[in-house]
Amino acid sequence: MYTNNSCPVITRMQNCQGNGRPDREYESYRWKPSQCDLPRFDAKKFLELMRGKTIAFIGDSVARNQMESLLCLLWQASKTFSVEVPRNQGNRRMHRYYFRSTSTKIVRMWSSWLVHQTPEAIDFAPEGVTKVHLDTPDENFMEFVPTFDVVVLSSGHWFAKQSVYVLNNEIVGGRLWWPDKSREAKINNIEAFGASVENIVASIVTHPNFTGLAILRSYSPSHYEGGAWDTGGSCTGKTRPLEPEQMVKNDNIDKMHEKQMTGFLRGIQKKSNKSKFVMMDITGVFSYRHDGHPGPFRSLDPNKRTQDCLHWCMPGPVDTWNELVLEIIRREYEGKKSSSS
Repeated sequence: MYTNNSCPVITRMQNCQGNGRPDREYESYRWKPSQCDLPRFDAKKFLELMRGKTIAFIGDSVARNQMESLLCLLWQASKTFSVEVPRNQGNRRMHRYYFRSTSTKIVRMWSSWLVHQTPEAIDFAPEGVTKVHLDTPDENFMEFVPTFDVVVLSSGHWFAKQSVYVLNNEIVGGRLWWPDKSREAKINNIEAFGASVENIVASIVTHPNFTGLAILRSYSPSHYEGGAWDTGGSCTGKTRPLEPEQMVKNDNIDKMHEKQMTGFLRGIQKKSNKSKFVMMDITGVFSYRHDGHPGPFRSLDPNKRTQDCLHWCMPGPVDTWNELVLEIIRREYEGKKSSSS
């Protein structure tokens, strides 16, 4: 629906064709649900449904990947359907694109864990190591939540990084950091992820001033083979999606997904406001798409020693996520129009 040359906001690392990837069949596969039809992305429909509204993508670099995909889908429409090119009204804290014809805003805000983090010393954890407060939402974006009509949240991959986990101002675990072996950690990084999801979902559904639509995008599967991103992991030569019989169980992805689902269900039970919260579960479907990552084509570097088997080429599988977002929005807003009429 767009090309790497037709969209100016593609991050260099996701510009697989621009970085020399020789194949492009991965751009053309579409997911077909077994029990319904998923319409192709309709830019004019999206902007009309989002007239006078703001959609915000909040999370890490994979959230940025999805937000840029949406912009590219809309940007291409500016050439085909007389939808104007958006104006960038953002800053470093909040990237914001504005479509004047429908007063629609596309926003991205960075939040690595979605919960509060601080470098300050706590108990036996010294200054410098990141402290992740699993029971406190990230205030950097929470103050803006009431101004958003649709919020797309995602997280998970930063729980593989070095950090200290804090609950009720008590250190309960850590990742790649636990200096005192005589102390027993109460939770690991996967359990910490589940706790953070429960907290952020509960914070959204109990926010007294948020009445919009929230979408939690499930854990995005990576496809490193033979190591991690920094230890020689690779996805070179993947040109077609996996067949069902080729799927290999990934315990880490399965557990992260399970804890995220559990955290979502626990958090949603605390709902007290008029918002609506939807889980957009993409983990299983996109586990087939080992062909959709940049791999060695994350840069023009001819050596290409570090591969990217986490983010998604653009165009590529990530565009389907925004077809799903549009369908969720359509069902929510068209449903409201039908009931009100």
